[in-house]
Amino acid sequence: MAVITVNPRGTADVVPEDSWKWRKAEEVLRRVSDAAGIKEIRTPVFEHTELFMRGVGDTTDVVQKEMYTFNDKGGRSVTLRPEGTAGAVRAFIQNGLFNAPLPVKMFYMISCFRYEKPQAGRLREFHQYGVEFFGAAGAAADAEVISVASSIFSAFGLSGSVSLKINSIGCRECRAKYNQALREYFSLHREELCPTCLDRLERNPMRILDCKSPVCSALAEGAPRLPDYLCEDCAAHFEDVKKRLDGLGIEYTVDPGIVRGLDYYNRTVFEFVTDRLGAQGTVLGGGRYDPLVKELGGPDIPALGFAMGLERLILLLTETGFFDGFSPAGCSIYIASAGERAELAAAKAVAALRKKGISCECDVCGRSLKAQMKYADRIGAEFTAVLGDNELETGRAAVKNMKDGSVTEISLEELSEGRFM
Repeated sequence: MAVITVNPRGTADVVPEDSWKWRKAEEVLRRVSDAAGIKEIRTPVFEHTELFMRGVGDTTDVVQKEMYTFNDKGGRSVTLRPEGTAGAVRAFIQNGLFNAPLPVKMFYMISCFRYEKPQAGRLREFHQYGVEFFGAAGAAADAEVISVASSIFSAFGLSGSVSLKINSIGCRECRAKYNQALREYFSLHREELCPTCLDRLERNPMRILDCKSPVCSALAEGAPRLPDYLCEDCAAHFEDVKKRLDGLGIEYTVDPGIVRGLDYYNRTVFEFVTDRLGAQGTVLGGGRYDPLVKELGGPDIPALGFAMGLERLILLLTETGFFDGFSPAGCSIYIASAGERAELAAAKAVAALRKKGISCECDVCGRSLKAQMKYADRIGAEFTAVLGDNELETGRAAVKNMKDGSVTEISLEELSEGRFM
């Protein structure tokens, strides 16, 4: 029998002493989204398996090795979402959002699931912030999406800690020619490829370029480069993207090795990377996926977007000291009590203060007055007040500022109204 007091491998608890960091990061992400006119979408945590088979690509490692797939009680194959784009596209189609004014811009904060080897910032249950743009085919949309991603790092003060890499993987016609060139090249090194890449050689040789095996990575260094195989339209699109990024003052490096790990991408792909997190350097990645809406049964509408892992973001923010200037929300006032009547009065005062949005607490454990004051100190209460028979009779209480030790006497009505701060 499994031990039920230990979380499953590849999952993690976010305990109260850390959860405030997540809330702070999420607040920044929502603020950036709002400023860019990007609205939130929320999709189910599981979908029909076919959605990911068609949307993510049945030649990807995600579909072949990493999905949590099972039959429900009705015998239907469902899968816990391994990423956010496929579900967002399905919702875009099903809800007729293509009838809204285009572009439709959406963001999400979701949990995702992939069965892979857990490591720092990479778990089997992980969390993503993602952005999806629908209805804009031009390079201006590419530049805007990358600009939104860049503004996120600026908002976190991370501009100096990340760098942008971009590439174009062209259209299907470009990639057909390029894949043939890759097959011819890697076939000469067949005996050196890892077993996974041997399978990729026939099914999807571009995936070999993304292999983390040292041998395959070394072979990829000498492989043909995709920019040499771009058609005229795709090459012109990529040049336009670069021109617009230059105009926006967004620095980048063209990296022909960026292909991204999912099959739905076309044309522009990009990554923001850092050297502050060891080998797991990619913090955010995305690109265009123009054919996907139509492939999943919708109209022929272009789309693009990106996603970033929140675990990795939190690690980077912690590493760079972003949270040092903040602290978790604490208790504004602790109202201690001595006696049954005072206990009820303290509870009423706390209820009134909470309605005003003031963080406060009182005793619910039957502690002695001494134990209550010790508890108030442990939770970092900014102020304390003590209610007893004398305070109830006079209608006044002493409020102590725990930082400087000063004491102010106020009425119980003023206490309930929060006029001690």
